[in-house]
Amino acid sequence: MTPVAGQAVLTADEMRRAEEASGEPASILMERAGIAIAVAIRRLAAGREALILCGPGNNGGDGYVAARLLAAAGFPVRVAALTAPKSPASCAAREAWGGPVEDFISADSAPVIVDALFGTGLTRALAGDVADRLHELCATAQLVVAVDVPCGLATDDGSVLTRPPRVDVTLALGAAKPAHLLQPAARFCGQVRVLDVGVAASRQVHVLASPPLCNPGPDDHKYTRGMVAIVPGAMTGAAELASVAAMRSGAGYVLLLTTGSEIPHAIVRRAWQVDALDDDRIGAVLIGPGLGRDEEAQARMSAVLATRRPVVIDGDALRLIDPTRLASRRIAAILTPHAGEFDTLFGKGDGSKIDRTRGAAIMSHAIVVHKGPDTVIAAPDGRVAIAANANDWLSTAGTGDVLAGAIAAMMAVSDDAFTAACAGVWLHADAARRCGKAFIADDLATALSAARASL
Repeated sequence: MTPVAGQAVLTADEMRRAEEASGEPASILMERAGIAIAVAIRRLAAGREALILCGPGNNGGDGYVAARLLAAAGFPVRVAALTAPKSPASCAAREAWGGPVEDFISADSAPVIVDALFGTGLTRALAGDVADRLHELCATAQLVVAVDVPCGLATDDGSVLTRPPRVDVTLALGAAKPAHLLQPAARFCGQVRVLDVGVAASRQVHVLASPPLCNPGPDDHKYTRGMVAIVPGAMTGAAELASVAAMRSGAGYVLLLTTGSEIPHAIVRRAWQVDALDDDRIGAVLIGPGLGRDEEAQARMSAVLATRRPVVIDGDALRLIDPTRLASRRIAAILTPHAGEFDTLFGKGDGSKIDRTRGAAIMSHAIVVHKGPDTVIAAPDGRVAIAANANDWLSTAGTGDVLAGAIAAMMAVSDDAFTAACAGVWLHADAARRCGKAFIADDLATALSAARASL
């Protein structure tokens, strides 16, 4: 069982194509999946009796294989079926099981429930009696394990077709699926672990993992560690937060283009002028936190876009740009919209959050960090990273400004804006994890020091 960080993410159709590309028959793939599931169940169940719930498709077939192997190893296991299997491989798997098969509706529960009913194959809501019985069986169990995707979730877009019961662990076969990461489905998956079933999976879409950042060396100085210029507006508090975040994420020099507060002293402050960004040492410009949307804000936005500097565009600045104009600029840019800002910029559209964010990146020719409890980061070349398990306490004012500062610090020293955006999002999430509960944005910015030092 492998944690999901860094793992490939495949839709149901992509997983089927990967299985076909392997050249292995369905029966062999099912046997491999069953072996991996049986090993995982033995570890998780710790000797407690397991009831494996098998559906009519290949997910059910995987369950029959796992039951056969567990029984052969002397493990206490029972099987209950929703209906008879339909595919040749699952029919063969049920026959090879050889033990009794109970009726799903009338079966007694067990300490461990294994949901192998539908996996990635569910496309519509469960029948009422099936959903009710599944909830009843799981309610009295000590441990609930789902095979591939918990019953009731749409695999590809993270929607909920039928509210699932409590699930403690989801065993993803071969690769993570969008439902494991996208909300609202992700909240019903419990801990997600990936099982290797011998199928190669493309990692163009993957789960965000800790970035391989280098520590400073003896030849480094404040400019080689990255100079970040931050363009504020009338509400300077947001820009102050972003400045602290950039500094604590590892930037060597942060230039905040406003006068006023002098805390912390490490941040250099200078009054805004049109030529303030002419310094060739500037590695990234951040605009948006506290910018406002008045004429002065628009003038500053135009001045930033007129430079040849990589930019991070956040907050109010996202309301002042035209994505098509940004595409013609052809200089590295990172956009950091939350859901409302994203819809204003790119429209509501159809498809999953992954599809929409990738489409927005292609249209704008920029990296798009589509923020939320399931942040999706996309590049124009098709690369996508998904940040899982966001801290719910990030839902407080100023945390987005902190994220923008962290991303700007990463961009100032990176040749690849997608890598920089991923690193900034990871640092932000790790800082939130370190803060725990009931923190404010100032705490989050401070915690970035420990997050950066951990790498």
